[in-house]
Amino acid sequence: MESSIIRQKAVETLEIEASAVKKLTERIDAEFEAAVRCILACKARVIVTGMGKSGHVGRKIAATLASTGTPSFFLHPAEAFHGDLGMVTEKDVVIAISNSGESSEIVNILPIIRRIGATIIAMSGRRESQLGKFADYFIDISVEREACPLGLAPTASTTATLAMGDALAMALMSCRNFTEQDFALYHPGGALGRRLLLTVKNVMHTGEDNPLVAAGKTAKDALFVMTDKGLGAASVVDGDGKFLGLITDGIIRRALAKDNGFLDEPVESIMFREPLIIAPEKMAAQALHVMEQHKPRPITVLPVIDRDHRPVGMVHLTDLLRQGVV
Repeated sequence: MESSIIRQKAVETLEIEASAVKKLTERIDAEFEAAVRCILACKARVIVTGMGKSGHVGRKIAATLASTGTPSFFLHPAEAFHGDLGMVTEKDVVIAISNSGESSEIVNILPIIRRIGATIIAMSGRRESQLGKFADYFIDISVEREACPLGLAPTASTTATLAMGDALAMALMSCRNFTEQDFALYHPGGALGRRLLLTVKNVMHTGEDNPLVAAGKTAKDALFVMTDKGLGAASVVDGDGKFLGLITDGIIRRALAKDNGFLDEPVESIMFREPLIIAPEKMAAQALHVMEQHKPRPITVLPVIDRDHRPVGMVHLTDLLRQGVV
């Protein structure tokens, strides 16, 4: 097949689907708003069901709802007819998806769902269909044509359904004032969870692993501490354990380039007196941001200072990267 034909068909497909999604903005009407308010008022779960390609899209919609603050799960309509309807209660809201509105597996379970007492929201391309007529609320996902050249394979219609599901989920999410912390609570295992849940306290080196050197000690003493702890830096503290400054291997190297007489000088004579610091309750992602945004070049360590101005730990860049805080 000619390269031009391949590209032409690919571009045409994207244009058809983009147009289908764009036209959905005209369907965000009072009935869509009423469906959102219905779900907000639901005291139980949102159950999404659909057959075939609509079912695949429905699974994604259910997953998106669940992860953004709306308890939800997917119910396969064929399995529903063989016992899984027991999952549905009168307090639930059922979102039934069918572009034609005539899928037999969907249509057959509607009377039973009605008998149970659950509310039905239809996502369909035909209001006059059996699904459209049976539903309490109707969300229009109709498209002018499929991207499939035969007009058979669900393409633009499934894209439109997925987009409308996202619109529904995002509207609900906003109405619930769903926060980053809420999102992280439902995503603890992935990179998002690590970025949004990990605090500096979770990743810092503390206790025996926290490099400290007392004021009055020599630069040579500080070098031994840094070598022992392996973080390339040490916090300098006064007699009360309060933070005075930071000594780093970079300071040592630059001083050695001039002469080595400084090694017997007090460490506070060469330390950073106002280094960047961070509190233990701050997010680990914020620590990474502070390190990366430092000018003229990024830094690799941050002393962790508590409210009493004591250095309770040290964060190293490699620890943040190892934890997936990126």
